Order: sequence, then C-alpha cells, then structure tokens
Amino acid sequence: MQGLFITMEGADGSGKSLQSKLLKEYLLERGFDVVTVREPGGTMIGEKIRDIIIDKENTAMDSMTEVLLYAASRAQLTQEVILPSLNAGKIVLSDRFVDSSLVYQGFARGLGIDTVMKINSFALCGLMPDITFFLDLPATDGLKRVHSREEPDRIEMEALSFHNKVYEGYLSLVEMYPERIKSIDASRDIQEVKRSIIEIVEKKLTNSPSPYYNKNK
Repeated sequence: MQGLFITMEGADGSGKSLQSKLLKEYLLERGFDVVTVREPGGTMIGEKIRDIIIDKENTAMDSMTEVLLYAASRAQLTQEVILPSLNAGKIVLSDRFVDSSLVYQGFARGLGIDTVMKINSFALCGLMPDITFFLDLPATDGLKRVHSREEPDRIEMEALSFHNKVYEGYLSLVEMYPERIKSIDASRDIQEVKRSIIEIVEKKLTNSPSPYYNKNK
C-alpha cells in the first residue's frame, strides 16, 4: 500500500473530530488526496449500525453484542473505503478505529484487550494505523464539553466511572504501542494541538518511501 492511515483517538469530548477536520484542511492545502471517515459508520451499512449502537433506547445491549457491532461496522469500512483508498495512494483520516474498541469494550466493559483484538482481527484483515493520535483529555473535562454542546448518546450517557476507565485504557495503550500512538495534550489551545499533530505528520511524510509523498514535498 502506498497510502498513509492516520487515526484520531481519545475520550468523548477530547476534540478528535475537530482536529481531524483541521488536519484534513492542512493536507489538502499541501496537495494530498485525503479521505476522512468516522467510527462507527463511514459507509451506508456502517451508519445504520451506528444508529443501533448510540440509540439511547438500547440500554439492554450486552457488551459482546456491542463489540461485535463495532467490529461489523469496522469490517465494512475497511473493505469498502479504507483499503481501496490506501491502495490508491491516498491519506485516510479516521475519527476512531480499533483502539476505541480496545479501550471501550476491552478495558471499560471488561471484555479484555486480547478478546477484543481477536474479534477485530477478522474485521481488520491485517490493517493497523500508521499513526494514531491520542488526544489526552481527562474524562471529566471531555464530558463537560459534550454535555455543553449536544444531547449525549448512549455511550456518552455512561457513568463517570466508565469514562474514567476509558481514559485509563488509553493511557495503557500509549505505553503498549509507543511507536504508533502519539499522545497529544488536548487541554491546550486548539491551534497548539493542531501544530503538534502536524509536526508529527510532517516527519512521517518526510520519511515515507512512497514517491507519492515525495512529489508533494
């Protein structure tokens, strides 16, 4: 594959969607072909699965059902959008990917990281991000942002203890995968966060062996 796969991760309200948007704008200005997706969702089928996952009426959803639904959405997104885009030499930016399942269902739901990764291995087909940005913002701060701007969905409505486990899970993943996952202090000014992300992406692009990237320097 000649493309570059970048994912944004973090607790709810950490600013992932905004930073994905800002990074896309920057890369487009640089002349790159950029595809943005979100999880769960990103495809017609995935968006229908998303509606089931976040529906506040589905409070009886079992944890295993939840992780399988996420994996199903991810499988469709990987095959329909991500892999074809990467094979075409594009940069793919995803608002969440498999790391979200590792922390939300693996850590916070208690299913275990190994179990969640085994389930998702069928969805990923060997694909993992080239760079993952963890927007580091404690759960309490993130939830304040969420509740101040919109009505929370089923996941966002979980107890603070759940969201704290999610945050702790991300911190654990950063320690487990330091080469791939880059921690970014998301409590800072939006532009400062943007600059930190761009700096890391630029280094990756500069060191890329792909002629597609080199011609865009």
